[in-house]
Amino acid sequence: MKKGTLTVVTRNSPTTYYVGPEGPTGPEYDLAKAFAEHLGVELKLITPQRFSDIIPAIEHGDADFAAAGLTVTESRAARVRFTPPYQTITQQLVYRSGSGRAQPASFDSLDDAVIDVVAGSSHEELLATGAGRFEIRPHRTTESEELLYLVWQGLMDYTVADSNEVMLNQRFYPELTVAFDVSEPEELAWAFPPDEDTSLYDAAVAFFEQIRADGRLQQILERHYGHAERLDYVGTRVYLRHIETRLPEYRDWFERAANEHGIDWRLLAAIGYQESHWNPLARSPTGVRGLMMLTQRTARQMDVKNRLDPEESIMGGANYFMHVKAKLPDRIQEPDRTWLALAAYNVGFGHLEDARKITEHQGGDPDKWVDVMERLPLLSQKAYYQYTRFGYARGREPVQYVQNIRSYYDILVWVTSDGDATRRPASMDPVYGIAPLSL
Repeated sequence: MKKGTLTVVTRNSPTTYYVGPEGPTGPEYDLAKAFAEHLGVELKLITPQRFSDIIPAIEHGDADFAAAGLTVTESRAARVRFTPPYQTITQQLVYRSGSGRAQPASFDSLDDAVIDVVAGSSHEELLATGAGRFEIRPHRTTESEELLYLVWQGLMDYTVADSNEVMLNQRFYPELTVAFDVSEPEELAWAFPPDEDTSLYDAAVAFFEQIRADGRLQQILERHYGHAERLDYVGTRVYLRHIETRLPEYRDWFERAANEHGIDWRLLAAIGYQESHWNPLARSPTGVRGLMMLTQRTARQMDVKNRLDPEESIMGGANYFMHVKAKLPDRIQEPDRTWLALAAYNVGFGHLEDARKITEHQGGDPDKWVDVMERLPLLSQKAYYQYTRFGYARGREPVQYVQNIRSYYDILVWVTSDGDATRRPASMDPVYGIAPLSL
């Protein structure tokens, strides 16, 4: 490691590292950034053009280690030293449903098929050991996410991808379908050079032990994957259609309200969709009404005269969300501050505080959404709510509410990013485009 700088080789994808609306992010980025801060050094990321160049970058001394979603395999373990794993995935065969082909049950039903994979990947390695009568077509400069996109477009028949990559991309390409698991559960880990000096490797092992024990590893993985399974195929298709047919009428009001409060308009729009599917005349049996589904009490508090007026409803909803968010302790950082505020927006601030107190009593962190979301459902159990200040609440609802909004927000960011609105995968989109970056 060069003095004061930790150089890490990674790749540009949603499961590793990309530049989002608020800057660099991704599971591997968050982990590498936390490790650099742990060491007290600066982080420098390099992203080779080809996946197959990642391990050579370690071997040639161009990087201190790889944080690139690498599967632990025997062939790789002969070249690098892996840390203990931080995530488990399976390899999956993926095709597009509705394409006229039957779902294959095994490789035996793929005679004469072509399976496109990333060159040098564990997917190519695994397929090469099989006895199926299919063709393996490796791609040297294409990421797995791009192959998933091309399968979704109908330009390729099959690809193999890791389950975490498939899960994230199914939100954007809902016709992507898993035919079957190709592998047994496999482990992802960081890869270090097999040097005699193991001080940096040993520090990484100790770092993972620490963040696993204090909950930070779980928090990072939840931040990126915890909400990804919430939307089903039908829900995603309906949402994408409503983005085209309903959102344009209200977008200016969402943007205006968001600008007043310095927040992302797409978050407000995601809240509005979760509340009413952007229906300004929505009503519920409990008396909440309008696009943001405000109660009479909230409407009065936010000076909303007509809850069925979409402009008033959006402005009132934005004001109320910021009002709730401001009540949270100043020490709570983003993004947990937003997720906790959303939960309070849904279930009420008092019930959220009850859940936070239960979280703290059980040894969790009341300022972290990943810990509080585990305890919110306890508010519907008498053994817990009888001792709380605000009593019973349907605690599972705010969990689903927040996770849905997170998915809606991610999809909306993806759809409204610069470039072709019909969309390309993240690694092909300017908003995710990346050059080597020093941080």
